[in-house]
Amino acid sequence: MTRHEPGRRWRDMESGQVLQNLAAGRICIEGVDPEIDAGRFAAKGVAGRPFTVEADIFGEGHDSIRAALLWWRQDSDEVHEAPMEFLVNDRWRGSFTPPDNAYYHYTLIAWRDDFLSWRKDTVKKIAAGLEVGVEAEIGHRLVAASRDHAPEGEARDALEAVVHDTNHGETGERIDKLMRESTLALMKRAGRRLNLTRHERDLMLFADREAAAFSAWYEMFPRSAANGERHGTFRDVIDRLPYVQDLGFDVLYFTPIHPIGRTNRKGRNNSLTPEPDNVGSPYAIGSADGGHTALHPELGSIEDFDALVAAARDHGLEIALDIALNASPDHPWIKEHPEWFEWRPDGSIAYAENPPKKYEDIVNFRYYMEDGSPNTAYWEAVRDMFLYWADHGVLCFRVDNPHTKPFPFWEWVIDEVRARHPGAVFLSEAFTRPKMMKRLAKLGYNQSYSYFTWRNTKAELTEYLTELTTEECRHYMRPNFFVNTPDINPYFLQTSGRAGHRIRLALAATLAGNYGVYNGYEICEAAPVPGKEEYLDSEKYELKAWDFDREGHIKDDIRMLNRVRREHAAMRDFTNLKFFDAHDDAVLYYGRFDPVAESYLLFHVLLDPHSGREFGFDVPLWEFGLPDEASVEVQDAVHGNHFTWHGKSHRLTLDPESRPYAIWRLIPPGGARD
Repeated sequence: MTRHEPGRRWRDMESGQVLQNLAAGRICIEGVDPEIDAGRFAAKGVAGRPFTVEADIFGEGHDSIRAALLWWRQDSDEVHEAPMEFLVNDRWRGSFTPPDNAYYHYTLIAWRDDFLSWRKDTVKKIAAGLEVGVEAEIGHRLVAASRDHAPEGEARDALEAVVHDTNHGETGERIDKLMRESTLALMKRAGRRLNLTRHERDLMLFADREAAAFSAWYEMFPRSAANGERHGTFRDVIDRLPYVQDLGFDVLYFTPIHPIGRTNRKGRNNSLTPEPDNVGSPYAIGSADGGHTALHPELGSIEDFDALVAAARDHGLEIALDIALNASPDHPWIKEHPEWFEWRPDGSIAYAENPPKKYEDIVNFRYYMEDGSPNTAYWEAVRDMFLYWADHGVLCFRVDNPHTKPFPFWEWVIDEVRARHPGAVFLSEAFTRPKMMKRLAKLGYNQSYSYFTWRNTKAELTEYLTELTTEECRHYMRPNFFVNTPDINPYFLQTSGRAGHRIRLALAATLAGNYGVYNGYEICEAAPVPGKEEYLDSEKYELKAWDFDREGHIKDDIRMLNRVRREHAAMRDFTNLKFFDAHDDAVLYYGRFDPVAESYLLFHVLLDPHSGREFGFDVPLWEFGLPDEASVEVQDAVHGNHFTWHGKSHRLTLDPESRPYAIWRLIPPGGARD
């Protein structure tokens, strides 16, 4: 057993230096939030939005303490200081607003403020009627000491003026001058900082552009853009842009657009016996036409793709690509770089599998060599592939199954891409173990798939969203609530019809900053492979002809929910979610509040797609400091009408067919800017 050695970290120092170092750290700075894994990883923020830091800061006795947040851009030597405020129980809070999409460093400092301590004690003595002549002299000397330690300049001149004014005179006159608010402000700004203590670590923040934290994704297979008449092209997708824009989405996400292999190509419904004209799975990437930086010939040329990216931009849309590090057995890299692949002892190439699932049309890349060193050339090729698409105007990447690739690989690749394109957004498609999902987010993924897809009850949703918005993961993991994917047709949607699709849409769009739908959702497509969470006649294996105007569609719901998201500032901060009590387990009741923007929204969502509910609920008047009998103005955000709620307690009816959700905009006394 190794015995603990007190003071071990000091043992190589001279004894006098040990004493000086110990004595210097007189203020305790601990419990810093965020401080991800002791500073190993960067917290996430958004350029132009305040980033808040809290910490426990205290010292011995009753001396007054002050604290500040230091921050600086990674590529700059200019250090900024933001004051921290005392909250309660030695907890302090400070914030700064990163101006740009970039990396920043931050740390905390704290010090004893002898003038503030003097002022606090002297006020008490004056109130008690005690003689304060000595206190006047002490206060004068404290200002003088600060003057002596101040550098030449305006602050020192101002301190000198106070020293001169308080050098002589009656006690009352001296005290009055020392107690002025202007003197206090000057001493806070330029006073001496005793026992200045700095947090032991410099921490990191990555400030994303807003699209990383607030976005609505629409997923489609470009090859189906011709609506089943033939293989779709990028030019056909351009014709679809007004439709996606009209629904209110801002990211148009494509499944893989690369050449598809022929060897072991999958047929309809994942069949192992394809017909000659079957198009195969786009996730089996690579053929004689190229690999991950090539385009499937039937989709069009790189000039066609560039035209699509430009047209999408004109429609207020970003293009997102699905990056699947899969290779078909026909991928050109297999011949060009066999060392980039896994090979079996019998000389055959290793196919992908997740027992009992097998992916006969996909082979495995190799990330490390036999000696444990990274497969460097392959890592660099993947980085260059991301950079290639970024150079063609794509900055949003949904990454397929990142949890099956090494963590160091992703940390290096994302950092390399971000160095050239800080606005790149990486979405992690990792429906896997919680700690695995969170680690990928720490490594740099801007957005993450989540368990929302399988959280249906009030208890499940409340517990999961509370974790995501209040625990440490809120600082680094941003969920993207996809309601469905080409791979996942949830059981809830299979059995709940149009009402269920409206319910899950409302939850995803209003609970999360980022959410997405796979096309077909708007027409409530949910025909399953019996007994599986998969779509029958899956678009993964065939061209589809979609009738997006068919009876029973929910496009109006999508338009309205995306409009609410855009128009109300409270929707932009995922962590401002608050749950309230609707007196029925089939109703989820929550709010999104942004006091700075004076934007306040309440939501009621019926979770039962088969029967309606009449229930009671309380308007959270207490959130505005209002008594239970107060009134508040309300706008029905769905229909637009205005009215007044009088008092706290009210009742509401939700019906799965006509009104499975309700959205209320609160206008507290004094008005709101929304």
